[in-house]
Amino acid sequence: MAKQTVSQYEKMTQTPIQALIVSLSIPTIISMLVTNIYNLADTAFVGRLGNSASGAVGVVFGFMSIIQAMGFMFGQGSGSIISRLLGQQKPDEASRTASTGFFYAFIAGILIAVMSFCCLDNLVMVLGSTETIAPFAKTYITYILLAAPFMSSSFLLNNLLRYEGKAALGMVGLLFGGLLNICGDPIFMFVLHMGIAGAGLSTALSQMVSFCILLSMFLRGKTVCKLSLKNVAPPSALLWNIMATGVPSLLRQGLGSLSTVLLNTQAAVYGDEAVAAMSIVSRIGFFVFSIAIGIGQGFQPVSGFNYGAGKYSRVRKAFLFTVVLAEGLMTVIMLAVLFTSGSLIGIFRDDPKVIEIGTRALRLHCIALLFLPLCMAGEMLFQSTGHRIGAALLSSMRSGLFFIPAVILLPRLRGLYGVEEAQPLAYVLAFIPSVAFVLWFFAHMPKEDT
Repeated sequence: MAKQTVSQYEKMTQTPIQALIVSLSIPTIISMLVTNIYNLADTAFVGRLGNSASGAVGVVFGFMSIIQAMGFMFGQGSGSIISRLLGQQKPDEASRTASTGFFYAFIAGILIAVMSFCCLDNLVMVLGSTETIAPFAKTYITYILLAAPFMSSSFLLNNLLRYEGKAALGMVGLLFGGLLNICGDPIFMFVLHMGIAGAGLSTALSQMVSFCILLSMFLRGKTVCKLSLKNVAPPSALLWNIMATGVPSLLRQGLGSLSTVLLNTQAAVYGDEAVAAMSIVSRIGFFVFSIAIGIGQGFQPVSGFNYGAGKYSRVRKAFLFTVVLAEGLMTVIMLAVLFTSGSLIGIFRDDPKVIEIGTRALRLHCIALLFLPLCMAGEMLFQSTGHRIGAALLSSMRSGLFFIPAVILLPRLRGLYGVEEAQPLAYVLAFIPSVAFVLWFFAHMPKEDT
């Protein structure tokens, strides 16, 4: 174990920055793409069942973000601490942190499922269902709730692997789960005639398979951190430290879920076609942005390790390279999506009204995405180095402080156009304070390596 710890430390603190980030980003980008591909597969297959079923997937997608938020809170919180502990060469403390995060992430998934089952009818309406969407949403979300503990824990395990600098191991688990879901959707939905219940079952099974594969990486000794029940800390300073460090991720995911609910609620005023269109746009937009997120997730362990080791010059170089690389790739992908917007919407729902609404919304969304790489990298910089308040503030901007007022006010002023414009406007507005935060951080970070 000591040899593995030293080897990983040398890799993270001595490998040239560009090569290190690219090597860590490729598995995370693949993981993000696979996750989003099977989300898109759900949308495409369910779209064959009609606008109401298509809208139901978008409604439940917002709830899935809540489950993900819990996994990310414990995963990013414990992962950020772990990367700095490993940078300080303290593997035993890192293992204790990992075990504690894993245990409480699983418990959080159970609590979410139990509480949601107690108010299922009201829940689907609060999430933005219409009367026609609600029956489909209720069926679909039932399977998601059954898999909630495994889903939240899978996100934690994947984050732990990334922060150790072993993103390739995380990719394996997500890849198998994603492929299983893509293959399972048509079999359960159409061969076995389960309809939208088949899509839910396929998603639940894929999450459970991913969980088992990711957990096996820790149990088979593939990692520096070891998971063990005896290492789980009771509610104490360690747990609160994990949760406080992970709060920015909870805010980011939780507000993302809230923004999806608000968007669905505002779109529902204009019918199931509008809900279906905005649901499709959100998924395509997140698929595009997942490239930048993957690069940012490759940056996080580099930032945490080297900040913990006192190698501040490497943190600066890593941040700049991350922003430039993410911006370049996003520009290329954005242009491709921009010029094929109508065709892309049509793949998921061949309805003229859905295509009309979705095309304009997707074009605005793509243009605004160019402002996100620096915002994303800034959030991850603050979180990976343990600057909780700055990370929390940055995380709450684009889907909270700016988006919520926009999605409430713009539809009143511009109708359906306002629904389409709210998220892009929030992305642009969040860019300005993000630049200020990043400049402040580097001005106050030590100039010399220790």
